[in-house]
Amino acid sequence: MTRALSHDDPLDGLPSRARIAELILGSRPPLDTYVGWQHYRTHYDLLVPAPTISPQKWSMLPESRRYDYDLYRELTNANLPLQDTPMHDKVGKLIRRRLSGNTRKKNDPTRAGVMISGWGNYGKTASVCSAGAVFEKQWLELHSHLNPQALPGTRDLHAPVVYVSTPVTATPKSLCTSILGFFRAPTRKSATLPELVRQVADSLYDHGVKALILDDISRLRMHRADDQDVLDLMRALMSLDVTLILTGVNISGIGLLREAKWNKKTRQWEMPPLESTRIHGLEVTQTEHRFELIEIDRFRYTTPKQIAAFVNHLKGIEKHLRLMNATQGMLTGGGMPEYLMRRTGGVIGLLGRLLEDGAQEAMDSGKEMIDESLLDEIVLRRDEPEQPPDEPVIPAAPRTAVKKATQAKRPRNTVFDDPGPAARAGA
Repeated sequence: MTRALSHDDPLDGLPSRARIAELILGSRPPLDTYVGWQHYRTHYDLLVPAPTISPQKWSMLPESRRYDYDLYRELTNANLPLQDTPMHDKVGKLIRRRLSGNTRKKNDPTRAGVMISGWGNYGKTASVCSAGAVFEKQWLELHSHLNPQALPGTRDLHAPVVYVSTPVTATPKSLCTSILGFFRAPTRKSATLPELVRQVADSLYDHGVKALILDDISRLRMHRADDQDVLDLMRALMSLDVTLILTGVNISGIGLLREAKWNKKTRQWEMPPLESTRIHGLEVTQTEHRFELIEIDRFRYTTPKQIAAFVNHLKGIEKHLRLMNATQGMLTGGGMPEYLMRRTGGVIGLLGRLLEDGAQEAMDSGKEMIDESLLDEIVLRRDEPEQPPDEPVIPAAPRTAVKKATQAKRPRNTVFDDPGPAARAGA
């Protein structure tokens, strides 16, 4: 992500070479730190695309400026904008509604959470982080960038949103350490779990945290005792006036919060009760009723509304790309939408990768435009799940019994059978 550019060349509107080099070579802090999150929040939508010029004007530029402009075009083509898609809007609407309600509650001891599920390259993290950045901006403006619950005389950082990636081998201690690492808070190796939990609770309160984003939550596996303890810890965090936003791949199918089933009538995931509920009767309310699960889908190409959404997305990409011989309708005319849908399956991440690579190939080859023949040369690996239109993947029901092998029947004894009069006469 880059910050807004000030065009310092009034002749052709290009930034200086030093500025372009700064944008290309500049590093981004890790997103799971306060500095990295603030950098993302203030820069994720401020890239100014390269100005559009004709091939004739490009040929009139000095050779050094041609090189600068081509570098700037490569930077533009490699950073496609985050557009408003039906999937992105769905996530943003849910997160805004949940955060708006939770931040206004006064008496409810727990805060309902959100789970965002989807397959790889579906844009889960981008959509969730974008919604979190919008909320933090509005929250800071509402409180004049001051922490309304800060203690007098303190200078704690005000962090309404915290982004943390779930540890690969998650334990309650490692999750606490990751949350504290967002603020670069020191921790003792000898600290006990209750001490770490209390330190996390104090940090979330002192920094004014309202939303805690836990990414890659699908790393948890419920057959491990440590992962079950992590889930219990996340439930405990919901009582700290913090909204949990969990993102992961196929949350409903991996048994994270129980084996969910898809209800075709209500078009929602439903979580059947566990065997343990026969004894305790608490598991359903502790998990299912505290989170709202939504699935991020890919683009579809069946109904006119779905086709229009996909074509509008291609129009946004087409306006952003900078290729000399690009024409209007380069991505939306003729059979190109059907071709792109066939190549990518409507997966937004794969679509972006294909077109970014296509734009680079168009510049390197001198073709300066994208068409089917150019994209045919780009290898794109797509592991598409077997998923019927408008329905998610439904986990197979476990086998409850093993079929017994069929035993061979013994032949019937015919010694005392009466053959009848005809047979006796023949004898």
